[in-house]
Amino acid sequence: MSLNSDGIPLTGTSFDRMFGHITFANLLSVLLTIFAIFIGSTILRYFQYLKAVGYIPGFRVPFHPLRLPAVILPTTWWNPGFYFVWKWRHTLYQRFGHDTISFIPFLVGPPTLYTANLDVTRQVASSSGGRSFIKPEITSRSLLTWGMNLLAADGDTWRKHRRIMGPAFNAKLFEMVWRETLTTYREMIVEEGWTNKRIIDVPVLQTLTFKLALLILGKCGFGFVFTWSDPARTASGRMSVQEAMRVISDSFMISAFAPKWMQSLPFKKFKECAEAQTELTTFMEDQVIERKAEMSSLGSDGINLRNDVFSLLVKANEEEEGKLKLTDEELIGNVYIMLLAGHETTASTLAATIGFLSLFDDIQEDIHQHIISVVGSDRDPLYEDYPKLNKVLAAFYEALRFFPSGYLLIREAFEDTVLEVPNPVGEEGSRSIPIYKGTTVVVDMIGIQRNPRYFDNPEEYRPSRWHDIPVDSEAFSAFSIGPRTCIGRKFATTEAVCFLTMLLRQFKMEPILRSNETKEMWRERVMDAKLGLSLRVQDVPVRFIRRDRV
Repeated sequence: MSLNSDGIPLTGTSFDRMFGHITFANLLSVLLTIFAIFIGSTILRYFQYLKAVGYIPGFRVPFHPLRLPAVILPTTWWNPGFYFVWKWRHTLYQRFGHDTISFIPFLVGPPTLYTANLDVTRQVASSSGGRSFIKPEITSRSLLTWGMNLLAADGDTWRKHRRIMGPAFNAKLFEMVWRETLTTYREMIVEEGWTNKRIIDVPVLQTLTFKLALLILGKCGFGFVFTWSDPARTASGRMSVQEAMRVISDSFMISAFAPKWMQSLPFKKFKECAEAQTELTTFMEDQVIERKAEMSSLGSDGINLRNDVFSLLVKANEEEEGKLKLTDEELIGNVYIMLLAGHETTASTLAATIGFLSLFDDIQEDIHQHIISVVGSDRDPLYEDYPKLNKVLAAFYEALRFFPSGYLLIREAFEDTVLEVPNPVGEEGSRSIPIYKGTTVVVDMIGIQRNPRYFDNPEEYRPSRWHDIPVDSEAFSAFSIGPRTCIGRKFATTEAVCFLTMLLRQFKMEPILRSNETKEMWRERVMDAKLGLSLRVQDVPVRFIRRDRV
């Protein structure tokens, strides 16, 4: 029975008077009107978006590639999605004849330019006071789980964090990185049982490189006393700090993106992640208190203060005043980001470097001979050798060019502005493109590192590209460019050069091939990418063969 608003039953007559006039034809007319309005507004928005990106050619698709539902749908012609920058890396920009292209989403997301051009990158990534682009809040949200930090910050906030973080990355730290890498390499050889073996098969190289990077970061980043053989649990059954660091790094996507209610579900992975966060957060909070007390006891000069990044970060912060000072939460936020970014980037690039070198005996032998010419066959390499080992660094750089960890840089115009977009290769000059407020510009670092405008035969692994480049030159752009270039660049390259020097002097490398598999097939299968917070190489299976002493 139907009731009116006063609870009185409606008779058939009164019910018909209220609703009987809504016929199928009327309902269809309403729906068609709504549909027409939707189509009209979509067409209007489409032309507004075209104007917003300066009518630059590109994709016309339903969804923005970095928004739902595009990120969870497979990459297809109608939905480039999240993986298109890697999956279509060989043909993406050639398809449109330009290294800056547009995305016009019909349904979801803002008008967007994707660029593989360094000149455009410098314009949108500049930190100068007059810039017109900011980092969108949505891109930083996943980095704020543990507090504001250098990677997530923008504008004056970024400059404040950079001012505090900068002094920690100095020559004394890099000398420490070199020494600890030598020590950790020797620990690895002993603890992995390589001492007397001639041939060693490693099915997943990252099991070694990720552990190495974690140990170096723990020792030099935080001053922790870690060893290769440390157990994952303490004698009392608590998760060790080293294990908590590993779990946090491996499960970042869960802690950053999974809803809180999901993280509380009683699944092993979620429980392990929660335990690691609790252990590490408590430890970091205690460490901040301890380092501050240490600073007070040492006096203003801090001569005997530890040289790890964490101690120097606390010291620099304690010397600041007022608004320039970071909160304890911000200190810990920076520590977490350093852990995640530093650990994963170095480890994955080391694995990619060794993977590439295993494919090219001539390149590998050339670097081996270079190492012998610089450090000889017996003595330990010294930090003073670092600038001379340019061929070792070049191999690392070239691997990072293929797998740039920070593969997307996202900016949004917060006001109407103009971009100078260089014309396609072979054409002089550039176009002035009006960019409207709200337009997104995405720097495709994968595209930049494969752009024939900058690299001859970009799909060829050729470390010699970097032999004559100064070690900190901006000519190498995979660490980003401009003021926001990676603050940990020298930390990572120091560790990598030391480790690779020891490894290549002692061992020859070759890929572990499947039955009837060629090196070309191995490269196609293995030297592929995993995309997440950063870009990683797939699991790398490699064989190490001990070199004969000369």
